[in-house]
Amino acid sequence: MSELNYNHLRYFWAVAHDGNLTRTAARLHVSQSALSVQIRKLEQRLGHPLFERRGRQLHLTEAGRIALDHADAIFATGRELVGTLRQTGTARQAVRIGALATLSRNFQTGFVRPLLGRADVEIVLRSGSAPELLRGLQSLNLDVVLTNRAPETDALTPFITHRLSEQPVSFVGVPTLLADSGSIADLIARHPLILPTPGSSIRADFDALADRLGHNPQIAAEVDDIAMMRLLVREGTALAVLPPIAVRDELTSGVLVQASALPGIVESFFAVTVDRRFPNAMVRSLIEAAMVSDRS
Repeated sequence: MSELNYNHLRYFWAVAHDGNLTRTAARLHVSQSALSVQIRKLEQRLGHPLFERRGRQLHLTEAGRIALDHADAIFATGRELVGTLRQTGTARQAVRIGALATLSRNFQTGFVRPLLGRADVEIVLRSGSAPELLRGLQSLNLDVVLTNRAPETDALTPFITHRLSEQPVSFVGVPTLLADSGSIADLIARHPLILPTPGSSIRADFDALADRLGHNPQIAAEVDDIAMMRLLVREGTALAVLPPIAVRDELTSGVLVQASALPGIVESFFAVTVDRRFPNAMVRSLIEAAMVSDRS
């Protein structure tokens, strides 16, 4: 078997980072045709197309993104070799994780914890809206998306949804507000509430619970970001409807306390992937670790 031609790999690496054949050819002082020939030879050697053309733009295929990850590591190691006589770093595998911007930071930290401190792994964590993240997953710019709502799927969007855990949802507040907690109906009647915005699963379930109890809650704030809810509830003027994992540190320190879990209301956490010919093995291990942690 012939060895990999690293000149071919370097040309591919340059085009992949530029995203434009013309620009790369001008920068490297070679013709576009010569550059195309080098990339085709690399594709033949690897047995997979590395780019697909959409209009005038070049986009990496799944095999191309994997090749780029390896090329980044290879040429980074080459720079280290030139720059120092003593090896001080190792090649790092990238794990690209997208997380819903409103998702609990504590949950995100727990998900990536198995990789923290590993010298061979680079964690890329991006936040955004659900549509943005799912587009990133489909375009292979992300390996996994963390969300609290399972995406809709059809034949054209074959998302694979892994349910990682379910967290109970409670009234959470400063100790003085919950010193004499009483029943759930009493708490709704006595205190203003910080609620998730309409449209969230927690809000829909809470509205249904309040209706069954015959109460119209006094809403202090409707917030679509758990981190902001966490800050507002610490002010001590209202109770928040939250999963305790979102305020774990405050509950541990006693800054906040929680009442009994609200019946029938949970927040589910999901990891969403797509079927890939070359899946990132790190993602599977993270999903399995999260599921084991939830069962223990």
